Amino acid sequence: MREVFAAVALLACSFAVHASGLDSLEHFVKSVKSGRAEFAQVVTGPAREGQAARTKSSSGTFEFSRPNRFRFEYRKPFEQTIVADGQTLWLYDADLKQVTARKQLQVLASTPAALIAAAPDLNALRKEFDLEAAGEKDGLQWVQATPRTKEGQLHSIKVGFRGNDLAALEILDSFGQRSVLTFSKMEVNAAIAPERFQFKPPAGADVVKQ
Repeated sequence: MREVFAAVALLACSFAVHASGLDSLEHFVKSVKSGRAEFAQVVTGPAREGQAARTKSSSGTFEFSRPNRFRFEYRKPFEQTIVADGQTLWLYDADLKQVTARKQLQVLASTPAALIAAAPDLNALRKEFDLEAAGEKDGLQWVQATPRTKEGQLHSIKVGFRGNDLAALEILDSFGQRSVLTFSKMEVNAAIAPERFQFKPPAGADVVKQ
């Protein structure tokens, strides 16, 4: 699945320029119930001996509604849709004409999606992540989140805030691959139709359940 969990992700809110990243994250999980944004993503693989690191770029839109519902639509360079409906995480690859379905609770607990679409407060997040303020860099306030479980593929997440909007999300996996998402045209507490978080496999698509 093409960076599915790197893409799974993301939206955050800061209520003051001087607030720490942890203050911003806490305010977000308490106050922001839904949202939508556009995103651009750059995935950089670990450099190999004698070769420069390779990068891949993509872009699309993101929507979410608490609790546990979100939708990513990748538009470039490949069409791909990721939908969490509260029970099942669906991944549809238009090029492959393939749908992958996984039980949502089994895959989201220690992922970026848990940070932004599930937990009601910071205490709930601390059950899954070690959280710490990571200071200011490039004009953003950062939070670093490290999963408490070491069994997954996720090594760490950094979330950057500017003003009232999420500015960046950095995801490092256990293989050394880094995904950086930047967000624009953020709308918080937007009215989003429930149908956006429903998914029906297209006719003719292969469905794989895991």
